[in-house]
This record gives sequence, structure tokens and C-alpha cells, in this order.
Amino acid sequence: MDLGISRLSFLEWWTLLGNIALVFGFPLAILTFMWEARRAQQNERAEIQQKQEEIYQALSDAYVNFLKLLLDHPDLRMLNPNPAITFTVDQQEQRLLLFGILVSLFERAYILVYEDQMDAETKRRWQSWEDYIREWCRRSDFRAALAYHIKGEDPDFVRHIERILAEETAPSA
Repeated sequence: MDLGISRLSFLEWWTLLGNIALVFGFPLAILTFMWEARRAQQNERAEIQQKQEEIYQALSDAYVNFLKLLLDHPDLRMLNPNPAITFTVDQQEQRLLLFGILVSLFERAYILVYEDQMDAETKRRWQSWEDYIREWCRRSDFRAALAYHIKGEDPDFVRHIERILAEETAPSA
């Protein structure tokens, strides 16, 4: 039984091998391309997530440093929401400056973390900042300083913090 395989010419063999390579190689190339593209997307997502984590950590460190600054100046009573003392002119200026640092930190957090459409992880990160902002907005001394420091800040941030301020100072709050 002769299948005619031995009678194939050299050119016919190359054509046959080329067709076999095409039938198996082309789908394999497509699968390899898709696999590589998916891996690149996963790497990109991981890099973005790592950068977001680094940003969040840097912002958290800045807030901790701000709190340490407050601890270094207990005479300013910055950790007391209702200090029952009268401050000197120098102390009032120092308090205003510290509130300015805090507003700047909140703005930086807003610009770097807040998004209109957040995934669960970003929302979790932003929520901690919003909690800080709300906590400070409940304080009358911060609200007074905020009126001074909010001028010239990012317009979206200003709208956002004014909304929080309105919510926190509403009678039901």
C-alpha cells in the first residue's frame, strides 16, 4: 500500500511542512501574544498599585509628622478641639501656620488619592483621609483657619472640603 508519501517532491515536502507550521504556529503565536499582553497588563496594574501604595504611605507619614509637630508644641493646644485659654499673638500665628500645613496636606491627599470613580482599594484609602478632614472640620478653630487657607487652593478640593464642612456643621451632625 503506497500512500504516495515517498513520491513527494522536495517542494511538496516544504509546502506540506509550511502548512503544518501555519496550522499550529499561527494559533500558537496568537495565544503567545495574548498571554504576553495579559502579563504586561498585570505587571502594569501591579506597578500602579505599588505607586498608589507608596503615595498613600508618604501621605500617611506626612500626617504622622504633622501630629508629631503638634506634640512638640503642647502650648498651642492643637490636639484639644476646644482650648479654654487665650493665645498670645505669636501662638495664634503658629496655630494658623499649623492649620495651613494641615490644609495643604489635605489638598495633597485629595489631589493624589481622590477620584470620582474609585475602585474599592482607592476608596478605602480615601476614606481614611476623609475621616481626618471631617474630624478637623468639626473644630471651630480649624474652620476659622480654613476660611483663610482655602483661598487659592485647587477648586475641586475647595468644593469637596466645603461640602464636608457643611455636612459636619449642619445641626444634625
